[in-house]
Amino acid sequence: MAPKWQAKGDYFETCNCQTLCPCIFLSPPTEGNCTVLVGWHIQSGKFGDASLDGLNVAAFFYSPGPMHQGNWSAALYLDSRASSEQSDALLKIFSGQAGGVPAALHPLIGKVLGVKSAEIAYNANGRKRHMTIQGVGESEIEALEGAGGADVTISNHPLGIAPGHPSIVSRSKQLKFRDHGYTLDLSGRTGQFSPFTYEG
Repeated sequence: MAPKWQAKGDYFETCNCQTLCPCIFLSPPTEGNCTVLVGWHIQSGKFGDASLDGLNVAAFFYSPGPMHQGNWSAALYLDSRASSEQSDALLKIFSGQAGGVPAALHPLIGKVLGVKSAEIAYNANGRKRHMTIQGVGESEIEALEGAGGADVTISNHPLGIAPGHPSIVSRSKQLKFRDHGYTLDLSGRTGQFSPFTYEG
């Protein structure tokens, strides 16, 4: 039995789709496959007695077709600043082993590419999000300006990584990734960000 845990903070993702990712509406991705980089910054969190405050996590997902059909390949990157106890907690939470929201993604993953400790920098500044995974990748998005300068938001879509929070539609400034035989170097694609609240 995993101890009681909770984590909340800020998350963002960007993928290779040309427009708002059709996968979240259970439709095929615009490029035939979906290749996505996700980052989480834990503002406050605990796993049993271990504090997770301030730690970052990243994940890479590749789906050969519509994401809801599964068969994803996945890689996980854990903050190198974490102690062994914290790193174990992050692995249990974000791999889905500890239950909660991340566990809902687990059945969609067909192949685990690997889990690595990495230096992860996560920056949230107003309508912009930026993440670097040292030696692996970098992603940067900015919120799309809607009518009257307001954010464009989506609520309650069926493939949400942060359910319960409206996601803010964004465009990518860059999406770079090189690991596990995958290479990406894109810009001007889709992205989204929101708070997240997980517990188990």
